[in-house]
Amino acid sequence: MSMFHLICGIWGLLSLSFCTVVGCASCCPYQFFQQSNRRFEQKTDRFWKFSEEADRWVEVQLPCDLISGGDSECGKVKNRREESLDQEHGFDDKKKRLDRKDGKIGVLGPFDVVLMPLRKRISLTKMSETSVWVTGESGSIYERFWNGLEWVFAPHDLPISAGRAVAVFIINQMILALSESGNLYQMHLQLGETSQPVWVEFSATLNQIKDNDQEKNSLILMKSGVVSDDGQRGYFCTKNGTLVEIDVAESPSSAGDLYEYDRKSKPSWKKHIWQEKKAKVSPLMPSKGCILHGLSGDHSESLFLLTKEGTLVERRLHQRKWKWVVHGSPEHQTLTSITPPLQDESWETFISLFFTSSAGSVFEYQMPKQLGTALNNQFPEAWGSHEHPLHAKAARGIAGLPLQVGRILFALDDGRLAELHLAGLGGENSGPSVPQNFRRKASTKYVWTILDVPESEGWNAEYCTEERGPRNCMTGTKDESNDSGISSVTGRRKQSQAQNYYLPLGTGGEPNRSSEEYNLPDDWISNNFRLRLLYEGKSFFLITNDGWVFEYVCIENVWVWLRHDSSSTMNGIVGSYNGSLFMADTFGSLFLREWSDNEIAWRNCTAMRKGRSIVAGQPWDRLPGKARRATTEDSIFFVSKNGRLLQFMVYMRKFKWKDCKNPQNVKVASIVDQELFRENIVFVIGRNGRLYQYNKVTDLWHEHYQSQHLILSQFPGTVIRPSTKSLSGSLFMLSREGGLVEYQWTTWYGWNWVEHGTPYKGVKLVGSPGPSFEGNQLLLIGSDGKVYLRYLDKDAWKWKDCSFPSMGNKIVETHSGGINEEKPVRIDENCASGLSKDQDNLADLNLNCEPKVASTRPIPFSEGSVIFELRDGRLAELQLVEETEWAWSRIIGTPNSLCLENYWIALASS
Repeated sequence: MSMFHLICGIWGLLSLSFCTVVGCASCCPYQFFQQSNRRFEQKTDRFWKFSEEADRWVEVQLPCDLISGGDSECGKVKNRREESLDQEHGFDDKKKRLDRKDGKIGVLGPFDVVLMPLRKRISLTKMSETSVWVTGESGSIYERFWNGLEWVFAPHDLPISAGRAVAVFIINQMILALSESGNLYQMHLQLGETSQPVWVEFSATLNQIKDNDQEKNSLILMKSGVVSDDGQRGYFCTKNGTLVEIDVAESPSSAGDLYEYDRKSKPSWKKHIWQEKKAKVSPLMPSKGCILHGLSGDHSESLFLLTKEGTLVERRLHQRKWKWVVHGSPEHQTLTSITPPLQDESWETFISLFFTSSAGSVFEYQMPKQLGTALNNQFPEAWGSHEHPLHAKAARGIAGLPLQVGRILFALDDGRLAELHLAGLGGENSGPSVPQNFRRKASTKYVWTILDVPESEGWNAEYCTEERGPRNCMTGTKDESNDSGISSVTGRRKQSQAQNYYLPLGTGGEPNRSSEEYNLPDDWISNNFRLRLLYEGKSFFLITNDGWVFEYVCIENVWVWLRHDSSSTMNGIVGSYNGSLFMADTFGSLFLREWSDNEIAWRNCTAMRKGRSIVAGQPWDRLPGKARRATTEDSIFFVSKNGRLLQFMVYMRKFKWKDCKNPQNVKVASIVDQELFRENIVFVIGRNGRLYQYNKVTDLWHEHYQSQHLILSQFPGTVIRPSTKSLSGSLFMLSREGGLVEYQWTTWYGWNWVEHGTPYKGVKLVGSPGPSFEGNQLLLIGSDGKVYLRYLDKDAWKWKDCSFPSMGNKIVETHSGGINEEKPVRIDENCASGLSKDQDNLADLNLNCEPKVASTRPIPFSEGSVIFELRDGRLAELQLVEETEWAWSRIIGTPNSLCLENYWIALASS
């Protein structure tokens, strides 16, 4: 073929393609060249724009019918709606709407249904009337168990090497767990002095597979599974598309068709096709269905399934004939899971199926027991809505778990559980037995009760204990001290409504229109992140006013200053991890200082993919005296310049940025706490002075209930946890008026705000709250330059004045080596012995000395000492002498101080 014919052929194909696109009825070549006579013809009403905030293209809605003009007022209204939507929502992937006319997914409008994200690790499994096993979105496994007195939680996590769990199966009294990697694990009871259940890799089923290739069998990984109704058999779908019971059967299709497997027939697989004249609705959703017997008459069977469009269909077997029946769905709703009912002969009129929708609501579908007697297999008002619990929505695609007739357990999208139960039956404190005085037919109203879950999901339920008491893991006994349910402190009873302190975004209201005007000052990073502890009692870092990086370190029992040169002028130290420090320069770029081949190296983290400029980091790396447990999810959180929360993953140096965004309409000002108070939770303060939390597991934001009159300052906070065995504790923050504010959690009362005020009238608290000690002591800085102690004494909070270091009896650390250039050194394990005080009283070498304490955030130096910065740039150490007695132990001269300027010049010239 000549080149001419090849070109003509390509041109012909392009011309035909063009004609196909424009739908022209005239001659193609003429239409192709006579473009000046063409008329514009709109072929789509979908428009797109590029969102810099979301970093992708997003579809936008037309304000009105632009072709015909439409109503001008409608256009104005929709324009305003679209503009507000761009600002408030940001259009992420989790917020879409379903256009049923063309089946396309569009962008969420302010009044459209919000699709909930898929939670792929959540599962609910009923072991018995008193035991429910749950896998959380975090991949943890826990059991909700009735110990005879109350519901308690017991942890059953897989080994770390196994990874996250996605489901639990109970087959013939054997407990199996499926990991995210596709391996099955069986729970065994390890016999010994203390018999403990342990997980071991399950291989018995795979060894029985009829396949001579044992090596191939060992590589089979499971994707999902289901247990038969009698609980005697388990069927698993493998990741390579096969069905596993004991034999391996080839899977016939994955196109959304219904197949029946019968090992006794040949062929084993049978396809159920749509033979009715009506068109097939949609491919079926790959999920567990629901079987009901006798619904259409004696010896009839009904299999209820969901389509991928979210409608309910039935495959009915009656008089040896199969038939498809379409039941549809609630108006403008997409169903995502079916909850099978518990059969109850006392309810003779109807049977109910429960469904979760893509919008997080729960619907009930009622059918008469003789379904064939109803017209078109339906009857009026068949669909009923139970909506969702207050301030929470049901998890998408996760079926509910019937506990007993009138009680169903659902997983919530935020990781918690909720029970939908008849009024007067069930609830948080209701056991598995039905109350004797309950009349079932007297009440048909369902109500919601939210149930807390363990800390692994970012919530507040505590695990059971082996100690005698109400939370014993086996048998609960009443606690005589709280038998009346009354606390001696406030006289209030335990409130399950404590969950109402978690508000969906946007419902807390704006405390003050001018609150957004409080932007971060220029020296905000320097004041809050000038100091950082590296090794407890051995080394800490200081950033000077000129941006120099200095380390105060013990070398061979001698304390010296080391200067660490960097390519950029640093502004603050915003985090540390495993001996490495994260610093922000004056432009907001994040740098990592780490050891590499016995040398110190700097790495620009902002220059990495999706890196951002930051203005704040986590206030504390760990609680004083308590080591932090390393996990595969280790990461450090920062605040970006535009007020978004950023997550920087650091485990095994697999660095990765993640944009956690920000609460709706609110920019993040500072991080109050990262996972010290509650695992997987980051508490932040918005620039509107309100408290929010971000859940690492679910990627969800919550606003905490807060009085409209209480406005928090933008400084970081401090955590007090009296005991690591209990989740009780407090977050301490400052109000915008300079008073101390406590946000307290107790198992008995839930969340409570406590305002502590100030030490004296006319004295405000400045800077960030200092570190906490002993689980009951907190150090703070006053506007008068003094340090104040807030401590708990016999259930009563008290103030104590710790003043500031005395000039008359000043103690200055001298350094024979002066300022040293940066050198790789090994930290001496016995450096603590080198903290002896140099008692040589030096004469005042400079008049620029101010012993009062500056507002710079202090750092804990050891279990019983704190380092403060003085107003003249020097540092001072405050030590715990005994119980609540604190004393100033020494003043440390620094390169940042003008007080001893002549002293440093003399050292440098010597």
